[in-house]
Amino acid sequence: MIKNILTIAGSDSSGGAGIQADIKTISALGCYAMSVVTAITAQNTSGVRAVDLVDTKLVRMQLEAIFDDIRVDAIKIGMLGSSEIIYTVADCLIDRNIPIVLDPVMVAKSGDSLLNADAVTALKDALLPLTTLLTPNLPEAAVLLGQKEADSRLVMERQAKALLDLGVGTVLLKGGHLLGSESPDLLATEAELMWFDEKRFHTKNTHGTGCTLSSALATFIGQDYSVPDATSSAKEYLTKAIQSADQLDVGSGHGPTHHFWKRS
Repeated sequence: MIKNILTIAGSDSSGGAGIQADIKTISALGCYAMSVVTAITAQNTSGVRAVDLVDTKLVRMQLEAIFDDIRVDAIKIGMLGSSEIIYTVADCLIDRNIPIVLDPVMVAKSGDSLLNADAVTALKDALLPLTTLLTPNLPEAAVLLGQKEADSRLVMERQAKALLDLGVGTVLLKGGHLLGSESPDLLATEAELMWFDEKRFHTKNTHGTGCTLSSALATFIGQDYSVPDATSSAKEYLTKAIQSADQLDVGSGHGPTHHFWKRS
């Protein structure tokens, strides 16, 4: 039976990140994709020009329409944008026994904050306790913990354990911001810490990598993979999507990954 995967996130008009990247990833990995749009953006490979958040009533109606009619096997959550949307999403999910992968879209590649303090508090209070797998990068983990950004594997281990203490089931702390020839990711559970290392690729086609990874994780978890196995499979998929990105010719800035590399 084909699994149904729901993504709750913002729309990227250039198609490389957000809802569009999620739908491509879920489809490429053999599942049926559904979406709840939380924000509409005007952007291209060079940057974001405008963002308009969706009214919370419409966010709620989108979620209720899906749950009233369609089985949902796993959920990926990306950009939410405000405390009001966060609480609305959490209220719709709180009584549902569905695996949730949360990509806390909090800090832009430019370093700018994408969530104000109230929204960060809402994320921690309302959504983290519902989360099966949290996938922050190092700046996002620092914001959630109120600490300095990790600058070593040892600090990553400490922060991953501290994130578990916030109530999430498991944490995949993405170490791409660390210096070095490898990009180390750390999967933390209550029982163990597992490192997933990958060599860095020198390419400008990295737009939407976080969205792609988190939606791949949700897709594999929705297909009954264990979290470690889902992590291994999702990272392999993303790595090959990045390696194949040069087959695309999309824009003049940071281009997207090639989600359908298997068909090339």
